[in-house]
Amino acid sequence: MGHEETVYDALANGHDDGGHWAFGSGFDEPLAGVDTTVPDGVDPADLGAYCLMLGDDALVLAQRLTQWMTAAPELEEEVAVGNTALDLLGQARLLLARAGTVGVLGRSRSRASASIPDEDALAYFRDPDEFLSTGLVEADNGDFGQTMVRLLVASTVRLAVLARLRTSRDPVLAAIAAKGVHELTYHRDHAARWVLRLGDGTAESHRRVQHGADLVWPLLADVFTATDVERRLATVGVAVDPADVRDEVRDVLTTVLQRAMLRVPAWPSDVAPRGRVGEHGPELTGLLGTLQGLARQHPAATW
Repeated sequence: MGHEETVYDALANGHDDGGHWAFGSGFDEPLAGVDTTVPDGVDPADLGAYCLMLGDDALVLAQRLTQWMTAAPELEEEVAVGNTALDLLGQARLLLARAGTVGVLGRSRSRASASIPDEDALAYFRDPDEFLSTGLVEADNGDFGQTMVRLLVASTVRLAVLARLRTSRDPVLAAIAAKGVHELTYHRDHAARWVLRLGDGTAESHRRVQHGADLVWPLLADVFTATDVERRLATVGVAVDPADVRDEVRDVLTTVLQRAMLRVPAWPSDVAPRGRVGEHGPELTGLLGTLQGLARQHPAATW
């Protein structure tokens, strides 16, 4: 299948094989033209695992946000939430592709057919225990106020990390981070505007968004605790130790909530990483059932 510039080109153009667009768009390789050489002194397995951590966070949060499609409070918000999810899907695709280039594919490669690209195999053919996302992005959406609080918190954390990754010794991570920072700045600002609007709105909107904050804050308990992989990669200038972004994240979130006339929930005590080492609750299993269902029922299908 040849390269098309847009989805619409892909839909409009005929293809010799008669198949059309099932899993994967048929566009160019996501990392085409990028130097994928692993930096000296870096364990490819560590680099791949780190890309899965960041990629899985983006993939899972994107899936949560798409659950608001046709259910958002305003038409304009349908567009905004959808675009945010698409940005995160784009980040996930690049990061999962990077994990594939260094050979970190787990059981997915043996389950997916050879025609399925690595990033799709990783997204659709891993079980929950192979995902390295955090509980922060896996939790159910709750109401719209809670969803916006979670988006504010998650995008604030991710923005702080990607801003630092722009100088990563891994050129792929640095390039992904440079693009992602612009997207995440918008995501954080959009969520902050909603938190301000709801927190300083009616008594009911204030009550709901405060309840959302009280439910989201405990999910930060393991976000700033580095795994062994993150520690090793941070030491060689490839990754970010999440503990290094804690103060920045705390300052941003405190400022937004106070301006929204909301009480800042107690900051949770640090606990050992769970999601980053493959330990998840039932929320992720349910989410993946929806995300992966079609691909697993009809692997390598074409339309």
